[in-house]
Amino acid sequence: MAEKRFLTLADVGEVLNISSSQTYALVRSGELPAIQVGGRGQWRVEAHKLEEYISGAYERTAASIEKSGHQVGDGSRS
Repeated sequence: MAEKRFLTLADVGEVLNISSSQTYALVRSGELPAIQVGGRGQWRVEAHKLEEYISGAYERTAASIEKSGHQVGDGSRS
């Protein structure tokens, strides 16, 4: 089966491991581009837009870490 072009907000939330309300907030704020389709205006996110969002999140995180001078560790605490 071919990869889906459009994902539901539930699909996006599952990929990002976030709640449906957090996913909806990303879309409503414009941070994650999406379209509304159908008579009920259901939201859909293109798979490549989600990948762009994820790449951008990695870039923003790296810049934030570099700016703060912190280093990413293995998650253990001293």
